[in-house]
Amino acid sequence: MTEVVFGLMPLGAPISRDMERLERRLWDAGVWHRFIEKPETVHTADAAKASGLPIEAFTKNLVWNSERGPVLLIVRGDMSVDLEAAAKAAGVKKLLKVPFSDAVRISGYLPGATPSVFHASPMIVVVDEEVAKLETLICGGGDREHLLELRSADVIRLNNAAVEKIAKRDLK
Repeated sequence: MTEVVFGLMPLGAPISRDMERLERRLWDAGVWHRFIEKPETVHTADAAKASGLPIEAFTKNLVWNSERGPVLLIVRGDMSVDLEAAAKAAGVKKLLKVPFSDAVRISGYLPGATPSVFHASPMIVVVDEEVAKLETLICGGGDREHLLELRSADVIRLNNAAVEKIAKRDLK
């Protein structure tokens, strides 16, 4: 696992265009961040395992649709979305599943690479209160070979996000 702090990539590390674009926007916004290299993964639990980091520090960045447009729900990696609570928090009647192809178009990132900030399309964003309690969180890093650590407060501020209880514990 390779750490990259404040955008300083080690020499020879491959950087995707999506990751490069994300990093440029983080720098431009003056946001503290840390990239972490890992083997390619798609699912949150696999990323946690591959990186050796606790799943409770990860976020799931889930794109949904609604009558008001796209909605991004950000919950901890070990939790799932309570759709009724999430719809209420987003101020919509109903949340609709978005096919992967639409999620890529809306967010600008492949599933498993989606960061918690700087998406291709404007979205209503709701952050679960458990995520807001974290000092920092780990999310997709723009590609499937990198993670991104951000301060939770920056994620909320940059997204102008609502913070509500929208998650429930995953049953294992």
